[in-house]
This record gives sequence, C-alpha cells and structure tokens, in this order.
Amino acid sequence: MKSDFKFICVSLLGAITASLCCIAPFLTLIAGTSSLAAAFSWIAPYRPYLIELTLFVLGITWYQKLYTPKEIDCDCEPVKPKFMHSKSFLGIVTVVALLMLTFPYYSQKLYLDPLSEVISYDPSVIHRTEFKIAGMTCSGCEAPIIDEVNQLKGILELTVSYGSGNAVIGYDPTQTNEYKIEQAINASGYQVIDHLPH
Repeated sequence: MKSDFKFICVSLLGAITASLCCIAPFLTLIAGTSSLAAAFSWIAPYRPYLIELTLFVLGITWYQKLYTPKEIDCDCEPVKPKFMHSKSFLGIVTVVALLMLTFPYYSQKLYLDPLSEVISYDPSVIHRTEFKIAGMTCSGCEAPIIDEVNQLKGILELTVSYGSGNAVIGYDPTQTNEYKIEQAINASGYQVIDHLPH
C-alpha cells in the first residue's frame, strides 16, 4: 500500500515537472508575476525523459493495483483501503498526470483571444522590428508574449515563433516604440536578448 502511494507521488511529480516549462508562463499570467515564467525553460530538454518516467511509474502502479493478489492472513472481514490507496484515487492522479503531460498542446486555448478590430493604417508608416527572445521552449510559450504585446496600443502586426526564438512586430511609431514592446515581452516572463529592424 505504501509503495503504491509512493509511485503515485512520483508519477504526479514527474508529470508536473515535465510540463513546468509550459505551466509556469500560464501561472505567472494568473499570479501577475513575470520573473518565474522562463525560469523553468531548462527543463524542456528533459521533458521526453520525464514523460517516459511518469508513464512507466503509472503503468507499474496500475499493474500492482490490478494484478497483485491481496494477501489475507486471517478469516476476518477485509479492511477497505483508505481513499489515498484506492483505485479511484489512482484514476484521479492518472487523469491529472495526463492533463499535465498534454498541457503544452492545449495551453494556448487558456489565453483570452485579443479583440479583433479592423485597424486601417498607412503601410509606409509601419515600423517592423524583430525581437530575439530567450526562454521559449514550445508553442505554449508564444501565447503569453502575444497576450502582453497585444495590450499595447499601436500594434499592427504580430508574429511570435518559439522555433525561431523571435517575435516580428509591426507597430505605429506614433503610439508605441521598441522600448515599450521590449518591456511587454519581458513582462510575459521571457527575455528579449536583441532586436533589429526587419
């Protein structure tokens, strides 16, 4: 019974750790702090191993729960296991672990869509700047940056790519500037390391 609980804890911890690099930006948006978001980006290269560990430990735990014979050493009535040692609890942990493991694939849906408004602008006036950004590890990392930058007035075009590690932003220089955009990106928890005209 105690080993089941240890396996459950390890699998849940593995699932949370595997997705921490993507969960942190979302939590920082909710909490209103930004310094935490990119702090866990170093975990991203270990994500596949953490996923394997989580699934392996969950598999062992389910096997033990379903196929290990229960030893009864007396003719007394069997004792019902505590909830923390039950199949129901293991089922809940499994669902939570799977939600954590798949978080990067649905995390963008948790951010509010920016209001789509038609902005007419003179294309000759638009300024485009490419911002090199450190700390992005998956497509879920793009959403907090988009959310922060879209709050600025004068943003006309916005493309964020975790694969390229950048954001290309077109803006009206009469309403905003590179400094404000850089501050907004940094407020999302990621770090602008360079910017150049695009």
